[in-house]
Amino acid sequence: MKEAVLEMVCNNVIESMGIADLGCSSGPNSLSVISEIMDTVEAANRLLGRRLVSEFRVFLNDLYSNDFNNIFISLPAFYDRLKEEKGLEFESCFILGAPGSFYGRLFPTNSLHFVHSSSSLHWLSQVPAGLESNALKRLNKGKLYISKSSPQSVVDAYLLQFRNDFSLFIKSRSRELVAGGRMVLSFMGRSSTDPTTENSCYQWELLAQAIMSLAREGRIEEEKLDSFNAPYYAPCAEEIKDEIQKEGSFTIDRLEAFEIDWDGGAVTDIHTPHGKLSVGRRVAKAIRAVVESMLKSHFGIEPDVMDDLFIRYGDIVGTHLSKSRTKYINLVMALTKKW
Repeated sequence: MKEAVLEMVCNNVIESMGIADLGCSSGPNSLSVISEIMDTVEAANRLLGRRLVSEFRVFLNDLYSNDFNNIFISLPAFYDRLKEEKGLEFESCFILGAPGSFYGRLFPTNSLHFVHSSSSLHWLSQVPAGLESNALKRLNKGKLYISKSSPQSVVDAYLLQFRNDFSLFIKSRSRELVAGGRMVLSFMGRSSTDPTTENSCYQWELLAQAIMSLAREGRIEEEKLDSFNAPYYAPCAEEIKDEIQKEGSFTIDRLEAFEIDWDGGAVTDIHTPHGKLSVGRRVAKAIRAVVESMLKSHFGIEPDVMDDLFIRYGDIVGTHLSKSRTKYINLVMALTKKW
């Protein structure tokens, strides 16, 4: 990201820099990306001996349900730090909330210079057509996502939904970014063209196993498992390139894949009973933070059952990781809007 910011501010005359962080969430790190961008610009200022950007217009985007108030409450401390560390007054930095789906237009034409999005674009705008919970036919029984046993029609439906969403995302940003503007995106993907590889979908496969164990005990309705399909897709690099090239407004400066341990690389002996349990529970806690509201909405799971579900999921994950160190794949790309 630093490289993309430096290239843009050093090669363009920017009086008022428009920045958008898409999928900003509302946690303690919501403003960290903005801080990093400003730190990079400040470093460039010192290097060249002049101020490259006079003011920053920052737009924080997420869905309407996001707790933007939590971000706004933290702004006074953020502004104080800007003034203390960089000498920037409040009037030099304008931070605004921009609620709405990034699968469509959010900002005026040619109003942005830099767009960032992390850990968001693997979420689809909706469950793929034909796989909705009210669909007449259950095409992906016993699964939450694409799996080795999923019929080709399910795989095709997911790919089509991703293509529609990602192409709309790219088209919308091409209207909003100025010529020469930069975009840095990172999200979950896969290293193979095969969408059923473990690093693409196995976390969902194991979660389905935990849900099925509760269904066998009558604590969750099995029919609800059959009717659930996650609005998620982990694309490969080729699928991303295809959509960017078809839209035609951006050049791909960099597109790289990075492996990430499911447990975040924590130093634990996975082959001991305690280590296996510890790693599994850690992964389950992270996944729960992401999917719990989705599962609660669809399955109507009570708190005690939800607790039991993720205890079981942690056990299943721990057993799996003791035998196979499956990795997540994170795709990172830097794009430039063509002149």
